[in-house]
Parts: sequence; structure tokens; C-alpha cells
Amino acid sequence: MLEVDIDNRDTATVVVPRGRLTMVSAKTFRERVTAEIERGSGRVVVVDLSQTEFVDSSGLGALVACLKTARQAGGDLRLAAPGEQVTMVLGLTNLDRVLRPRPSVDEALRD
Repeated sequence: MLEVDIDNRDTATVVVPRGRLTMVSAKTFRERVTAEIERGSGRVVVVDLSQTEFVDSSGLGALVACLKTARQAGGDLRLAAPGEQVTMVLGLTNLDRVLRPRPSVDEALRD
């Protein structure tokens, strides 16, 4: 099961998925992030992956869909602190070039 914590800050929204971002949870995750993007149009969304232990292709699809939604709204989506498995999957799919994960939330907020 995936839990999603949301921290609205002055200049950004930090989303923290906790657990496994898979086919089972990807739709719910995408809907929660999309709702946040729509609520704060033009803002930066940082997805803090430090508590995400596993991502599959559906989870990657959800992240890419959220990136597209954020950019269409005039904002951006940035990944922060991915663990070993998430980093490996991003690298194998070359999505690390598109989603460009940062080592920490603070660094993602600075970009």
C-alpha cells in the first residue's frame, strides 16, 4: 500500500510517497499529484522518493504523467532523494535524463 503525504510550502509542494509505487497505486498517486498541481497552478512539485521502496513501469508512467501535467500548468515536477531501486529503474529506462533526480528536497527546491 502506498501512502502519500503532501507538504504545501510557500513556493512549492513536496509530495512524499511512502511504500511501493506500482500498478496498484499509480492511478491514485497520479490523481493526488494532479489535484495539487491544479490547486497551485504554476508551482513547483517536488516528489521526495526517500520513502519509496519500489517503483515499477506503472509508477514511472505516473511520474511522467505528473511531469507533463505540471509543465502544462506552467510549473515543474522534480524528483528528490530516490533510493537504490528507484535510481536503478530511472537509469535503465533513461528517465533519469528527463526527470533528473536531485540528491535532496532542498536541492530540488533550489533549482
